[in-house]
Amino acid sequence: MTQPTLGVILNGATGRMGYRQHLVRSVLAIREQGGVELPDGRRVQLDPILVGRNETKLKELAQRHGLERWTTDLDNALSDDTATVYFDAQITSAREKAVRAAIAAGKHIYSEKPVAESVADALALGRLADDAGVVHGVVHDKLFLPGLLKLRRLIDGGFFGRILSVRGEFGYWVFEGDWQTAQRPSWNYRSEDGGGIVLDMFCHWNYVLENLFGRVEAVTARAVTHIPSRVDEQGLEYPATADDAAYGIFELENGIIAQINSSWAVRVNRDELVEFQVDGTEGSAVAGLRKCRVQHRSATPKPVWNPDLPATEQFRDQWAEVPDNAEFDNGFKAQWEVFVRDVVAGRPHAYDFYAAARGIQLAEAGLASSAEGRRIEMTPLG
Repeated sequence: MTQPTLGVILNGATGRMGYRQHLVRSVLAIREQGGVELPDGRRVQLDPILVGRNETKLKELAQRHGLERWTTDLDNALSDDTATVYFDAQITSAREKAVRAAIAAGKHIYSEKPVAESVADALALGRLADDAGVVHGVVHDKLFLPGLLKLRRLIDGGFFGRILSVRGEFGYWVFEGDWQTAQRPSWNYRSEDGGGIVLDMFCHWNYVLENLFGRVEAVTARAVTHIPSRVDEQGLEYPATADDAAYGIFELENGIIAQINSSWAVRVNRDELVEFQVDGTEGSAVAGLRKCRVQHRSATPKPVWNPDLPATEQFRDQWAEVPDNAEFDNGFKAQWEVFVRDVVAGRPHAYDFYAAARGIQLAEAGLASSAEGRRIEMTPLG
């Protein structure tokens, strides 16, 4: 059997996410395993073309990993007939123009989120891609996390009974950049560059809620900037114009209420950087990046409130660990493999630009709710 190869243009390859998760842990990991396995037993190998703005960084990165193809000229990469897929991990403000160019060049498009800076622009990209007959997708990595895959298994098995509520906690302390280097790039904290935790994380929360629990029908949110100034990569202080924390209440179909706190100004006192507690009539679960713990109705203790006596129960010890029962791969790599299979099969990717538009819609609604101090109802986009 022939072993096909897909040329993949990786724009933003020198950035934090573009390099760590998409190049090293996805594309290069797929190459090392011999490609993406197809249903008929064939394997599709990936041949990356690295694209970025800094020639020195690109050259060093390519040499480090034994890659020959790299360029600072996106148009040149898009004109390469051996490149079938375009992937974008640039800053948000630069993404739409590049994605439009890739669609015009007839490339299948896979992109970090948000795919555009507005719902209208994301929908327009989806229509353009459909008209061009190319497969389009956006990163939905959290659905592929082991913890959420276990949670999905519990939902499918009817463990919860009727689900009542979801409570999420996400975040960690991102250093200001003065006495310790910041873990995130400075553009994340400038709204003029597409930064802000609402635009970033509400896109994630939309697909997590939509795919696990139900469509978001209304949102009430408060977005704030707790840290007013930070220090950039050059050691210069700058005003933080984007929100660094958001507190949201999401009303889902079927009456489920979700509350999710997102913050880059919080110190972690939980087992993982993100955790979701799901409570239902028959049982509850707490799912993180990798682990998932459960407490069934039959094993639920009966605590009594008495502030005059110390607690004698270790509540965390009363939960049981959900076993892996499967091999879990890197979530970014797993979705890359799904996307590649969809490209080869010529079928739509489940998490397409329209799914991306719904995520941006939730972010826009969250920002509007915060600015106007009111509950915002969501209009279905389809």
